[in-house]
Amino acid sequence: MAAHLVSGAAPKGINVAIIGVGLVGSAVISQLAALPILNIISLQNSRKILLSPSSAALKDWKSSLDGSTDSVPALPELVATLQKLTRETGRHTAVVDNTSNDSVASFYPEFLKAGFSVVTPNKKGVSGSLELYSQILKLTNPAQAGAPLFYGESTVGAGLPILGTLKDLVSTGDEVTKIEGVLSGTLSYIFNEFSTPAGATVKFSEVVKVAKDNGYTEPHPDADLSGSDVSRKLTILSRLIPSLVNLLPQGFESVPTSSLTPEGLKGEQDGEVYTQRLKEFDGEFDALRSKAASEGKVLRYVGTIDVAKKEIKASLESYPATHPFATSLSGSDNIIAFHTKRYSARPLLVQGAGAGADVTASGVTADLLRVAERRG
Repeated sequence: MAAHLVSGAAPKGINVAIIGVGLVGSAVISQLAALPILNIISLQNSRKILLSPSSAALKDWKSSLDGSTDSVPALPELVATLQKLTRETGRHTAVVDNTSNDSVASFYPEFLKAGFSVVTPNKKGVSGSLELYSQILKLTNPAQAGAPLFYGESTVGAGLPILGTLKDLVSTGDEVTKIEGVLSGTLSYIFNEFSTPAGATVKFSEVVKVAKDNGYTEPHPDADLSGSDVSRKLTILSRLIPSLVNLLPQGFESVPTSSLTPEGLKGEQDGEVYTQRLKEFDGEFDALRSKAASEGKVLRYVGTIDVAKKEIKASLESYPATHPFATSLSGSDNIIAFHTKRYSARPLLVQGAGAGADVTASGVTADLLRVAERRG
């Protein structure tokens, strides 16, 4: 994950324009405070924007943003403002999208056309339609001097070096045959508690409630139990494999995805009601756990990419109690196995915390350092 600047003349750094200052955005700002080559020129929430903040303003940026008299501009207006600041500073500008907003993600091509690099943990721009993804690719060319760059390492696995590892495997000529992994921190936590190698008796609904109360799930747990987060990550991974780039025209919606929401709860719009009623279906999950246990296995929600068969799916699967997916995980850890021609005897494993503001922000910050190395 580390990015190192090339030795020689002192770099002038880059400008950083931050969209979204929630948990991840706040952590990014905190990390940038120790990196003077990354110069924050704007930061904004859904209501206000703070432009060209001074060092003093950044030390108490929340109060400074709250006190700003500038309303958030429309995205085209933001582009014009950032172009002006880019000219005035003489530095390359990177836009950081810390939101989960569709509109911002759909605007990435316009940021790139304006000459700005884009760094983001937002999965929506690169896991949606192939048309949008193709536009992003066409507008970025790392080999062309001064061209904008796009980085989204933290879209999969937070700060874990998952996308970088896959890119390196592909670019060095290795043949990826299969990728499988526990890619959702929320679902990792749920099944690490619900289905253990030693056996467990806790009810599925109880685990989900604890996860929700601790903030591991979205306000409506179906957002996690639907499996869509996993299918988005599978889309992002598959598009880095040359033979699969065009396989998912509608992005994550093209991925066969098994939802964990019981039929009787589908369509329930109220997250609290959903959580309360989930206990009505505990018997279904108990049966799945019992069947797996009788075979010496545990349940894990995994994403799988079979390159040769061109099959991609997100589903609940059972694994032997001795498998790394059963024994190596705790909490909300992610784990991913790369099966390749070079790593044929034993897959290359990447494992660690797959959720959390600080680790996600570290992935964003590392990507910004990569932009600074190439465009600073």
